[in-house]
Amino acid sequence: MLVYPAAICAQAVDPAQIPVQALCDRLIANMKGGASLGFSGRAQAIGPVVDRAFDIPLMTRLTIGPKWNSLSAADQKSLVNAIRRLTIAQYAANFDSFDGQRFMIDPKVDGRGGDRLVRTSLLQPGEAPVSISYRLRQSGAEWKIIDVYYQNSISQLATRRADFARVFETSGAPGLLRHLSALTEKASH
Repeated sequence: MLVYPAAICAQAVDPAQIPVQALCDRLIANMKGGASLGFSGRAQAIGPVVDRAFDIPLMTRLTIGPKWNSLSAADQKSLVNAIRRLTIAQYAANFDSFDGQRFMIDPKVDGRGGDRLVRTSLLQPGEAPVSISYRLRQSGAEWKIIDVYYQNSISQLATRRADFARVFETSGAPGLLRHLSALTEKASH
């Protein structure tokens, strides 16, 4: 069950903003915990939020592309788990210390076909805001993140698809799993 921040529930907000707000709140908490939490503590704290906020199975399928359907169920499950671990590791590594940062969520949510786009800015004292947008799709009764756009233009999904395509083409699912494991290991150090 999702627990929603009281401030977001008190306002009439788009339901697609709720998982983004939960993610932003956890990232700030992780940053404030920084060194005292350590990498493993930050990863452990962000994991359940990633599970609730992201549609990792859909993101993995979209990353692999048309060859997804030709994979065995075991390979599909292994790839989903590997993308989940990588996502958690990257958030735990990249949001590791606090210096007064905060997120601002744009109250205007844009529609993209059946999807919604929630824009945020990471505000850092003395630095230009960093724009991070989230594309969400309804999954059952909930909205789930299916893509992240850095500076409103660099799609994580497209970047991963491009980065992983060569490995997948040459080495199949086993090679991609080794590659994802190496990336996760690198992020955790």
